Amino acid sequence: MKSLATAFLAGIMLLPGLGAQSQPDPDTRRFNEIRSKRERGEPVTPEERAFAEGVMRRNQQSAAERFREYAKTHPPRESTGMVPLSELGKGSYQGEEGGLYPGGANVPPPAHLNAGLAAARAVKPVDGKIVLLSIGMSNTTQEFQAFQKMAAEDRDLNPRLVIVDGAQGGQTAAITAQPEANFWKEVDRRLAAAGVTSAQVQAVWLKQANAQPSQPFPAEAKKLQAGVLSTLHNLHDRFPNLKLCYLSSRIYAGYAASPLNPEPHAYETAFAVKWLIADQISGSPALNYDPARGAVRAPWLAWGPYLWADGLKARGDGLAWTRTDLGVDGTHPDIPGRQKVARQLLQFLKNDPASKPWFLK
Repeated sequence: MKSLATAFLAGIMLLPGLGAQSQPDPDTRRFNEIRSKRERGEPVTPEERAFAEGVMRRNQQSAAERFREYAKTHPPRESTGMVPLSELGKGSYQGEEGGLYPGGANVPPPAHLNAGLAAARAVKPVDGKIVLLSIGMSNTTQEFQAFQKMAAEDRDLNPRLVIVDGAQGGQTAAITAQPEANFWKEVDRRLAAAGVTSAQVQAVWLKQANAQPSQPFPAEAKKLQAGVLSTLHNLHDRFPNLKLCYLSSRIYAGYAASPLNPEPHAYETAFAVKWLIADQISGSPALNYDPARGAVRAPWLAWGPYLWADGLKARGDGLAWTRTDLGVDGTHPDIPGRQKVARQLLQFLKNDPASKPWFLK
């Protein structure tokens, strides 16, 4: 079953014709039904497995040809001309103001920051441990595993901190939005393997995207926003002591050799994050974290490290993305890119006011 699961949950969304067309043929409809079963954690029969693998084999050649055509019409770009959200300020992108927070700012409003500091002070060991958990898709798990290695060698960190990678290949926001998705069962398994429980999870790093976005801005960003909102609700429902969630958006995708998540969609994922945090700041009941204001539906939200830079055009802080930072598909980070994100995340958590109290000694 492992080979089928890997194909379903990692690469299958890349195959053209499987879920992308508006009126799928009978084989595609049946394949999607089987895939949905697998994503929900329901058993797949040997006959269903054989059928699904046959569909995948028949589509491999077509997919490869389409990707070759995509690469011909979408050559790699060392720069797009778009301005990082953190440097856009009060400028705008297609009518949307820049900055990571409302008003073109890159820091949270004082009241929101104070709430985050209070949440940070409330983080205490549960049965001796504090768990930081990652949630997201393939890029997220690749980057977080590099972060785990760096953190393991850092002597400044809280010895009670346990860092668990819950992110998984192919598990996009459309999947993590589903409370019964197999994704969450795998998260539980990984927590147990690390010797911790759901009650010990108190902080999350969440980085999500959706596969093959195609609609113009802001449609895909709005779709991602909705998926991450549902994911946040799932996090709240599954982890009773979760207090803080840091969100990040995609890295540069101007080198993308497939339609999995190219530019400008990678850049635009940042607006989904910004809108969610802005909604919480403005008091949206769907994102309430304060029991004094009603039913709690989410943890306190803030930006984690903002990871996008315009390819070789370095940001003011020096962050840039070279072709060698990315893997062969130009979308997933290679080892240098994973380490680049890991360093950004480690330095962020060591210096952010709402993470220092529980992340460091």
